Amino acid sequence: MVREPRQLAMRVSLGASVFMLAGKLLAYFLTHSTAMFADAAESVVHGVATGFAAFSLWYAARPADTEHPYGHGRIVYFSTGFEGALVLAASVTVMRSGVLGLMHEPPLERIGLGLAIAGVLAAFNCVLGATLVRIGRRHNALVLVANGKHVLSDFWTTAAAIVGLLLVKLTGHTWLDPLAALLIGAWIMFTGISLIRTSIAGLMDQLDPELATKVEAGLSDAVRRGRIANYHEVRCRRLNDEIFIDAHLLVPGETQLDEAHHRATEVENTLQALFPDQRVHIVTHVEPLAHDAAHPKGHPHRLDEAPAGAR
Repeated sequence: MVREPRQLAMRVSLGASVFMLAGKLLAYFLTHSTAMFADAAESVVHGVATGFAAFSLWYAARPADTEHPYGHGRIVYFSTGFEGALVLAASVTVMRSGVLGLMHEPPLERIGLGLAIAGVLAAFNCVLGATLVRIGRRHNALVLVANGKHVLSDFWTTAAAIVGLLLVKLTGHTWLDPLAALLIGAWIMFTGISLIRTSIAGLMDQLDPELATKVEAGLSDAVRRGRIANYHEVRCRRLNDEIFIDAHLLVPGETQLDEAHHRATEVENTLQALFPDQRVHIVTHVEPLAHDAAHPKGHPHRLDEAPAGAR
């Protein structure tokens, strides 16, 4: 049930991408505008990317199995990177059309009707993109956030095409239309690079500062309350609505095993409570306080570096 809003939002986005492509192609064939062609080309890419994003959202929701004990969530980063690569490729095509348009300046027709169609499409995309980003962030669905940002970039490309056509209509200078196409291409390129960077950061488990701060705060609170003496070897990462946390908890050496286990459970429950709307996977390792010196913070030992007697 938790995943239903995501699936519904993605289905709406997939259907909308077909509607947007049809509308932009109609505007292009009516006006023969280079900027409208650029906007339509971006929508072709968006449709393909949305289809892959919908598949990724479904696949990421599959439960963990013997071959994928950590689940299938990492596909969202592949989806984001794939979408970014397609957007980047589209930007090259769009900018090429802009350059050719500046060289030949094709005549424009029915500008007013093209502007009306583009205006409706732009308004629709603005609302849809903002909604997708909001739902994606609320439910920690990277695929939806990425798709929503792509839709918003689509809105800006349509807006640029509208401005270009409007300026042509007001001034009569047809070269402003392919210039708008060039600006659209540059914006699409920026969006593609941003999506690829997000994908790489996720695949490389780049530190999430906000997540790390919350986890550190929870552990520090456990120290202040005297449940543990200290902690180290903390690692955490976020994957959609799942959070993975590893930590070594230090307790006084004379603490009985059952008491140490009870304290570790309390700390785990404290960390769980920090993320009430997400699935949290916590692995803790209890150590005597005197063992702290054997583990410099942030530098886990390899077996070949372990101190004598520690193996």
